[in-house]
Amino acid sequence: MVRMIEFVNVNKWYGTTHVLRDVNLRVEPGEVVVLCGPSGAGKTTLLKTINALEPIDSGSISVNGHRIGNGADLRTLRTQVGMVFQGFNLYPHMTAVLNVALAPMRVRGLSRREADERARALLARVGLESRADAFPARLSGGEQQRVAIARALAMDPAVILLDEPTSALDPENTGEVLDVIGELTGSGMTMLIVSHELSFARHAADRMALMDEGCIVEVAAPDDFLRQPAHERTRRFLERFHVLNGL
Repeated sequence: MVRMIEFVNVNKWYGTTHVLRDVNLRVEPGEVVVLCGPSGAGKTTLLKTINALEPIDSGSISVNGHRIGNGADLRTLRTQVGMVFQGFNLYPHMTAVLNVALAPMRVRGLSRREADERARALLARVGLESRADAFPARLSGGEQQRVAIARALAMDPAVILLDEPTSALDPENTGEVLDVIGELTGSGMTMLIVSHELSFARHAADRMALMDEGCIVEVAAPDDFLRQPAHERTRRFLERFHVLNGL
């Protein structure tokens, strides 16, 4: 079986700062992996290397069997990898439906009508059918993030990456976005999610991983990760959230 995402001994530096240290991680087709860890651990950088937003200095990364590198077809790669950022990154001068429809028109060559129909269906899927013609400034933070999720789905990607998708949201909006992501995790979509929503991760993830100081410290099934971590660094991280043996 071809692994959907595979890191092999990946290293990256920013100047003298070693951001990713011999990272080895795999995500199987249809699997949901939640990556957590302290700020500055390298989690966002790790996600950005998957669709070549950040280059690596050594090692290899493969997506759906295709190695990412200098000779990679980035246009093709980015049709296979959808990404949802911490900030919503919507075009403020475009309605929600056009934000979702734009890439399929420009990259896949869909007609305006085809892209519009698909975009409206995706907005309905994330609970925003009635907000399709609203501009981002008229949407709440949670609604904007759900538009961003719909936009990531619009290219029919092989994998979805989510980088702290609820970090900028208040509790009510956080719940709305997590409900949408939870629906996606049950649909067979391959997902790598950076999140500190550990209760959500316990129910949504197939595996959880801790990243610290650029290293993947531990990867385990959610109950083992949260209740019986194998590494002291994982235990210390969980104790900061007062969740060890408490979920």
